[in-house]
Order: sequence, then C-alpha cells, then structure tokens
Amino acid sequence: MPHAVSAAERTEFIETIAATPARLRAAVAGLGREQLETAYRPGGWTVRQVVHHLADSHMNSYIRFKLALTEHEPEIKTYHEERWAELPDSALPIDVSLRLLEDVHTRWVTLLRSMTVEQFARPLRHPQMGRMTLDQLLALYNWHGQHHVAHITGLRQRMGWRSAQG
Repeated sequence: MPHAVSAAERTEFIETIAATPARLRAAVAGLGREQLETAYRPGGWTVRQVVHHLADSHMNSYIRFKLALTEHEPEIKTYHEERWAELPDSALPIDVSLRLLEDVHTRWVTLLRSMTVEQFARPLRHPQMGRMTLDQLLALYNWHGQHHVAHITGLRQRMGWRSAQG
C-alpha cells in the first residue's frame, strides 16, 4: 500500500475501479454452472463465490469511504469474508451480484470523482492495518478488483475456457 498517492495515480485508480464491473462481467461471460462452481485454485473460492465476494467487499469499501467522509477518523468494522462466501446468498445466480456491483460502483465512482485532495487525505482506522487514508484505501481497492478478475481470467486460460468474445 503506497504511503502517498499522486493526482495521476488517483485518477488512474478511480478509472480502474469504474471499469471493474464491466471487466468482471466480461471475465464470467458464457460460463456455465459447472464452470462457476470451479475453484480458481485448490482450496480457493469458486468463480461464483468470487463474484459474490466482489459485491460484498466493494459495498463495504463504499460504506467505509462514506464513514471516513462524514466522521472523525472512524474505526471501520472488518468482516469474515471467508464465512460470508459460505452463506446461502453466495449460491445465488451471479447476475444478482454483477448488477449489485454495477450499481454500487455507479454511486461509489460518482463519490470518488467528486472528492477533493483533502478528502482523500481523511483517515480511518482499520483494526488490522491501523491508520490509513482514503487515498490508501483507494489504492487497495484498485488492486482488489483487478486481483479477483485475474483469478477468473487466469482460471479460464488454464482450463482452456473460451471467452464469449472468442
């Protein structure tokens, strides 16, 4: 996680976050039920769980941004993401979370694009990572979406699953 984020990096991170829902949708396009139930690595989540995790995680991030913008150095709540991935709603069709991620990102990116440099410097406290700024949280979620989309695209490549585009 960077100590500081430049204006150019901030813009790049926001644009990457804005593109994440479309990149995820493209990564899962054309996958069947059996493929969605395939783990991206031994002991890892299934493709379905990864899609639902991204919606869960990015909803949490959006809320963390709003807390840090409206409260003085809030301590954010963590969650057991591995347990969330086992809850019954993680068995829903992936389109539920794809739409949710698109909608959350519409609001989140609108917020991100409106923020000032001073607002990106606002702090919050993460129970495990300590004090961090919204710039640092932005960098983390820039990485997070790309990381999980790569899990799916890497699996597709290893398994020889053709993309919907050919």
